[in-house]
Amino acid sequence: MKVCIFGAGAVGGHIATRLIAAKADEISVVARGAQLQAMRTRGLTLRTGGKEIHAKPAVATDDPSTLPPQDVILVAIKATGALPAAASQIAKLLAPNGCAVFMINGIPWWWRHGQKGESGTLPLLDPEGALWKEVKSERTLGCVVHMPNEVVEPGVIVHTGPCHLVLGEPDNSSSARLKSVADMLTRGGIETHTSNDIRRDVWQKLALNASGNTLAALTRIDLGGLGTDPGLCELSMKLMREAIAVAAKQGWDLSKEMDVEKLARRGKPGQRPSMLQDVTAGRAIEVEALLGQIQAFARELNVPTPTADVVVSLLRGLDKSIRGA
Repeated sequence: MKVCIFGAGAVGGHIATRLIAAKADEISVVARGAQLQAMRTRGLTLRTGGKEIHAKPAVATDDPSTLPPQDVILVAIKATGALPAAASQIAKLLAPNGCAVFMINGIPWWWRHGQKGESGTLPLLDPEGALWKEVKSERTLGCVVHMPNEVVEPGVIVHTGPCHLVLGEPDNSSSARLKSVADMLTRGGIETHTSNDIRRDVWQKLALNASGNTLAALTRIDLGGLGTDPGLCELSMKLMREAIAVAAKQGWDLSKEMDVEKLARRGKPGQRPSMLQDVTAGRAIEVEALLGQIQAFARELNVPTPTADVVVSLLRGLDKSIRGA
């Protein structure tokens, strides 16, 4: 199977390392900058569970047009403006029967695919509809990543915590391609589960990310620090409860399975979520996928989100200052 990892940062780099090391499929990598240069010269190093995994891609490029058509594209670009900007490249790289797996945080752009009475992309996540029109939702698989990673230097990824993926069809079907992609990832040494309700899995993780990721970015305090600060811990619980309320109004009741007070204190010292990593590195942050779209859903459904309303405005201002817009 021809498999391309499109974006080899923290998550993409982790997955690329495991798949290349397993030597079970034909793996190529699309990356850029210092990460690409490190891959070409030294390869990738993944530090996980007290061991190191080393792998060097046979093909690593910043020009996806040089690659042959791919059976599977694992898209690990952050859900910022860079994702819709890459729509055309991703679409052209897909083989006629290929599929793209979007390994992104938060609400995905394909959310309305197969939803009763709903259709079309989400403007906050795909403003011009490029992903919807070019990649096409019917050629995608959803993915929820439970795999905290950080690039500590070019080509070197440190992984801590859980390590598994959840895959699902946007229309919740059990398809041959879903099984095929899950099997490929499993061959590569990545624990992979399939879901017949991928949106529920998205909401389960997002309720946590909408609080921990966002507040860490604004305060530059890691998850351990957030969980021990009474005021920030209370703010985290409010954000989680608002996200859970929106999910419930959409049909996914998570209230009985999520202990908000316990989860608000879950973080360990030094645990830096992705949005905090992006802020400290001066990169654009995933405001809309992690919180802006929750607010948009809330307004459609008449669900009050007073805490999220304040936090999302602060995050948008922070993102604007980072981008110099």
